[in-house]
Amino acid sequence: MKTIVFGGSGFLGSYVVDELTHRGHDVVIFDRQPSPYRPDLPFILGNILDREAVAAAVKGCDYVYNLAGAANVELSIDSPLEYLEVNIIGNANVLEAARQAGVSRFIYASSAYALSDRGAFYGTSKRTSEKVIELYQEHYGLNYTILRYGSVYGTRSDNSNRIYRLLKQALTEGKVVFPGSGSEEREYIHCADAARLSVDILGDWGCNETFILTGMERFSYKELLNLISEIMGGKVKIELQEGNYKGHYNLTPYHFNPSLGKKLISNPCIDFGQGLLDCITALHNELLTPDEVIVEGPRKDG
Repeated sequence: MKTIVFGGSGFLGSYVVDELTHRGHDVVIFDRQPSPYRPDLPFILGNILDREAVAAAVKGCDYVYNLAGAANVELSIDSPLEYLEVNIIGNANVLEAARQAGVSRFIYASSAYALSDRGAFYGTSKRTSEKVIELYQEHYGLNYTILRYGSVYGTRSDNSNRIYRLLKQALTEGKVVFPGSGSEEREYIHCADAARLSVDILGDWGCNETFILTGMERFSYKELLNLISEIMGGKVKIELQEGNYKGHYNLTPYHFNPSLGKKLISNPCIDFGQGLLDCITALHNELLTPDEVIVEGPRKDG
């Protein structure tokens, strides 16, 4: 099967590309920058706002994954037009290209914030795109799967990822600062687990369905910060600012919404503590000079 992954050079996209390739798909990556992880695969340099480039890229594909877009709640408050344009119009461009090409399935990377009345313009852009996808199926018969990702973490992430930012601050400043009270809770899922589930759904049971992808373990931010400090030998100072965690939900993204989603979990899955340690090691190596890099054992995350 020929499969194109929009946003395949990025954090989540790179893991999905690895998983698709592992399962025998002929994968093409479409992104604004080449993949540092899979230079062996066909690559198309482009932007999902370029309608003609997107249409040309999708021709001949069986499956289309759209994992491209802007994904930061706080930044969406500062740049609403960018988030609305990229996440709604950009997705519509990929969706229309998939319809015109007659693909077997369109897979969309949504968010748990699509279930919430929080999430600012980011959450709104995801909710809107989900509705557009459902209308495409209703009017044109385009099969889809919507994946509402929760709190995804892992190596290959960057400053757009909350855990990455916390770990980087711990390593570079010896402290972690969180804007909320620490009581806010999340169910973290490792990117490798999320990627496996993102390909599992290509079975018939995943057609025209919406799934929520979160982890099996629930942690408050206070527990997360204490875990980071403990892993790093108790040398990290924790600062809770007790303010409003702007734009984010506290305990759950759910609010009344007639559009239900089935929850997918990975079992077995990567233990959160083990996954966090792996992230710390990888980030520590990024901050060191080449002759200081820690040598790791065999990796198990993809």
